[in-house]
Amino acid sequence: MNIQGQTFVGWVLNALIGFSILQGLEAKRILSVFPSPSVSHLLIHMAVADTLANDGHDVTVIATIPNRFTKSKVKYLHIEGPMFDHGFANHMINNPSHVYVKFAHTVDQVLDMANATMNNRKMLQFLHDNKAGDFDLVILGYFMNDFMLGLGAHFQCPIVLSFMVQPIFPTNKVIGNPAEASYVSSLFAGFKQPMDFWQRVINYLSIALEYYVLSPVMDSKVRDMYRYNFPPDRYPPLEEVYKNVSLVLTNHHFSQGPIRPNVPALLEIGGIQIKEQPDPLPEDLAKIMDSAKHGIIYFSLGTNVQGSNLSKEKAKMIFNVLSSLPQTVLMKWGDKDFPGEAANIIYKSWLPQDDILAHPNVKLFITHGGQGSVVESQYHGVPMVGIPFFGDQHSNMANVEKSGFGIGLKYATLNENELRASVLEVLNNPKYRENVQRFSKLYRDRPMSPRQLVSYWVDYVIRHKGAKHMQSPAVHMSWWELHSLDVIGFLVAVLTGVVWLLVFLVKLLCCRGRKASASKAVKNEKKKKA
Repeated sequence: MNIQGQTFVGWVLNALIGFSILQGLEAKRILSVFPSPSVSHLLIHMAVADTLANDGHDVTVIATIPNRFTKSKVKYLHIEGPMFDHGFANHMINNPSHVYVKFAHTVDQVLDMANATMNNRKMLQFLHDNKAGDFDLVILGYFMNDFMLGLGAHFQCPIVLSFMVQPIFPTNKVIGNPAEASYVSSLFAGFKQPMDFWQRVINYLSIALEYYVLSPVMDSKVRDMYRYNFPPDRYPPLEEVYKNVSLVLTNHHFSQGPIRPNVPALLEIGGIQIKEQPDPLPEDLAKIMDSAKHGIIYFSLGTNVQGSNLSKEKAKMIFNVLSSLPQTVLMKWGDKDFPGEAANIIYKSWLPQDDILAHPNVKLFITHGGQGSVVESQYHGVPMVGIPFFGDQHSNMANVEKSGFGIGLKYATLNENELRASVLEVLNNPKYRENVQRFSKLYRDRPMSPRQLVSYWVDYVIRHKGAKHMQSPAVHMSWWELHSLDVIGFLVAVLTGVVWLLVFLVKLLCCRGRKASASKAVKNEKKKKA
């Protein structure tokens, strides 16, 4: 059934499902901690918290970004923490480093920010005032900040992780989700199924790098931060805290690919940030969009990148292309460093993206390729031209291009002719819109909406005291047990022992045979002499 635009019967069925969930619901106290400095991440996490608050739970949100969700029923506690600055965005955009180098740099920054949040005066006071038993569940906005899982130990309650993209190696490790390197591409490799031989080789090496190089490096810093924030004389070791994770909520859906096995503790809630009914646009914006004779091009590079982060050359290039088009262009650019003025271009520092993409007059979305943006574009059936910079963006746009939903470009080598040709191709070739609108129907077709899934399964975890019966046995196994290295070693030892024994017996028999032959030969010789 569609998440939006449902038939009357579908609407009634959804209402009945929601009513049945509410009927069995006992209001619980839920703490949601969202330390990520990225607004795009907060949109996903807040959709989860808002859903639970609307269900009647007492939800407290602690976040480092000021409250922009004034209509939500959550109790919002803003803790001023470090944010991604202009220099970080410049480094990530203009540094030609490999995606894994940028990922490691981002994780290092994010961990330091999360640690600063944990040691903020307001946060320390909150932890002092609230003890074990005060909350029934902790929801942690996850961004490789594993040390903050200690909050579950502090309040002695289960933990649910909210993650803004498809599961990657750290989240898979937490819940024992299999890697399946032979046919499931690493997020950063970005291959579409099925992979050919060389893609499988590269994918295998990528996953090995993630699990056996990046993961240990991250683990070292995480362990130090955990010991500092949750001293061993008062809290269990980090290894035990990992076992307290009951669910991982991922902003992903299997229809996007890859097709893969997931353990029961992995819940796909792709598109949860998308409103089931778009909010009315501001009057001035609605007038612009309704009256745009040739349609609307929406331009946004996400919440972490402003137009001022682009080089002057690239910014002017983008302006030259878009100003020459007949379409009206809505640009979420920032509040300064405009590359030029044109009658068809409207600059804004912020725009309601989900509501804009829902408008039928939008012809094209020029995006950075973040997961939230790609999902919203796919949901509303809007084709894309992507200029990815870092993180999952390259992989997301590679998937968009291979699926026929748009074209991905490389920022470092981008030139005006390439950008113009790509924009015109997606605008004028109907196949891109047809492909993404066909996928939109597939993406929306689900038995329960993402919010209904969150309502049911979070309540299920609380009701069953962490739902340990859902936990994969892999969570309790060492890495050598998980890969059966102890079993393989045992079998190799047994086989080696058997082979050695057979060789020994053969040598023994041969030796005795030779001795017997020699003895017989001596006796025969003696007989001859006699």
